[in-house]
Amino acid sequence: MAEQLVVLDGSTFFVSEPSGDVGGGDHGFYSQDTRHLSRWQLLVDGHAVDVVSSGNVDYYDARITAVSGAPRVGVDATLIVARDRIVSGGVHEDVAVEHHGADARDVVVELRFGADFADLFEVKDDDIADRSAHTVAEVVGPRCVRLLYERDGYRRGTELHFDADVDRLGPESARFDLTLQPHERWSVCVDIVYIDSDGEHGPRTGHGGFGQLHPQMPETLDEWMDAAPRMATGDDRLARTYRQSLLDLAALRFSVPGLDIPGEASIPAAGLPWFMAVLGRDCLLTSYMALPFQPELASASLRVLAAMQATADDPYRDAEPGKFPHELRRGELTWRGDRPHSPYYGSHDVTPLFLVLLDEYERWTGDRDLVRELEPAARAALAWIDGPADLDGDGFLEYRTRSELGLENQCWKDSPDSIRFADGRVAEGPVAACEIQGYAYDARRRTARLAREVWGDPGLADRLDASADALADRFADAFWCERRGHPALALDGTKQRVDSLTSNIGHLLWSGILGDDQAEAVADHLMDEALFTGWGLRTMACTDEGYNPLGYHLGTVWPHDTAIAAEGLRRIGRRADAARLAQSVLDAAAAFDHRLPEVFAGFDRSATSLPVDFPTASRPQAWSAAAPLSAVRTLLGLDAADGGVTSAPTMSGDGPLALRGVCVNGGHVEVGALDGPWRQLDLAP
Repeated sequence: MAEQLVVLDGSTFFVSEPSGDVGGGDHGFYSQDTRHLSRWQLLVDGHAVDVVSSGNVDYYDARITAVSGAPRVGVDATLIVARDRIVSGGVHEDVAVEHHGADARDVVVELRFGADFADLFEVKDDDIADRSAHTVAEVVGPRCVRLLYERDGYRRGTELHFDADVDRLGPESARFDLTLQPHERWSVCVDIVYIDSDGEHGPRTGHGGFGQLHPQMPETLDEWMDAAPRMATGDDRLARTYRQSLLDLAALRFSVPGLDIPGEASIPAAGLPWFMAVLGRDCLLTSYMALPFQPELASASLRVLAAMQATADDPYRDAEPGKFPHELRRGELTWRGDRPHSPYYGSHDVTPLFLVLLDEYERWTGDRDLVRELEPAARAALAWIDGPADLDGDGFLEYRTRSELGLENQCWKDSPDSIRFADGRVAEGPVAACEIQGYAYDARRRTARLAREVWGDPGLADRLDASADALADRFADAFWCERRGHPALALDGTKQRVDSLTSNIGHLLWSGILGDDQAEAVADHLMDEALFTGWGLRTMACTDEGYNPLGYHLGTVWPHDTAIAAEGLRRIGRRADAARLAQSVLDAAAAFDHRLPEVFAGFDRSATSLPVDFPTASRPQAWSAAAPLSAVRTLLGLDAADGGVTSAPTMSGDGPLALRGVCVNGGHVEVGALDGPWRQLDLAP
């Protein structure tokens, strides 16, 4: 995404070239998983403009300055073109042309447009159906064009409204014939309105709205940044990464329509451009990592997912009572039933992670009212974990899709070839992934505390603690690869250990399922060069046959994965190693201009000096935006306990580090190491 201009407002976003033009590929204006503009091009005198500067002012707007005709040494540009774009529901775009030549000049300004109304998945897969037979583009007024797609009851549309007279207006272009005097400025405003099943959605601002608009969220961007803890640090790279992480999480917020939940709730979308939607696992892990910094994400995610919890059995959607959703989509493929995403429940880890977050949220906020409100959802989740989640009754959670279009792998490494043996063979299911057993263990331990302290049910608490103990004992025997000295990635359908060495074992430290000796062995493996690249952990060790440094889940580095492992190392007391992993996340962020991508290549730091991009990584991406926040927590040794915060800093990097205004139990505290000179970071957006 680095060579693209992205402007977004929740699940509505505009991806273009730096010039503002939609140039093919994944470019376009999207909302609710539908591309409403697949062509949007500005021509001046028949040619594209040459960009002078282009970028976001806020995440929901952008400003572009260009010239007509590439300037050369000794030849000044005289025709200056400006574009201001604001995404706020619909889109408002201002186009201005300013003439600074000595004589009057005739100028032709043309906007070309079109909409293929493609489903986002079609764009992602580069397999777009031809909808032309069901699409009408027509002029509906002297200043308005409507593009409309209707088929079998599915209807989507785009309207373009111009605020100036158009000399030639057609179904594919608007042309303005101008004569500009020296120093004269001409402009036109365009409102882009999208149409879906809920009606027409126009921009919330018009001309002059640049810099005046705030996103439709419970908190404005200013309020969001002001609510975050202030960082004090001597490390400018960390300061910039911290601020960018908060801004990216703000940008990814969106509200889910049609849910019966109290108040306003904005949750993090998973990532741009393909995952601007509800993804349960991403919501929960992002919210967990952001808890000391922005606890509202956690309360919103818990409420939204509880409202979408399955109550009936539906094999096509991999739904079972008590299970929380994997993904919610609203495009045409989902509407037609060609993809089971409305919502789809094919994740085996979302449900235990819900319980993990519920407990962690209460520890940080003291909000027992929400814990009581969600008690029925939590009990239903426990029933699923103890019932349908265990396919064969052996005490482990195994997954296998029941849907003809479902995901083969329903752990966080959900690509079809991610579960491999050390010799490179792909495992056959049902699969019991190791980290899911850890999540189930942790969920039982944490929910036992809530049952005992909040719900007043000591019997349930005792049963959950006993089942957690039993799971840990079974896990130690069934998953440990004695010859290789680490837990298996998974058990396959025949209960054979999938013996590859992967980063998943770091999640086992985070969940606490391992005994002391096995935990120490896992820690040693995490810090060995087979997994640790210097920029983070490979998803698969470079010593195994399945390893590929550019394999999506087979050797790449995922920042959130490394951040979770760092927290796991801290949990077992390996604080220096935890700090080293946490610092690697922050170093990688600095190398990526302070905005971590979803994933990057698994090459050694010593071999490349800079981390290597993964070609299709989302950026910004929620997990990766939250990973530096988790790394800061690791470095400061933060935990919420007994209504307060404990801190045991293990510093790595440059200079002191502290946070002021950490949210805990309805109040704010200061934590960190302040020995030496420091300055407070200004978080103003």
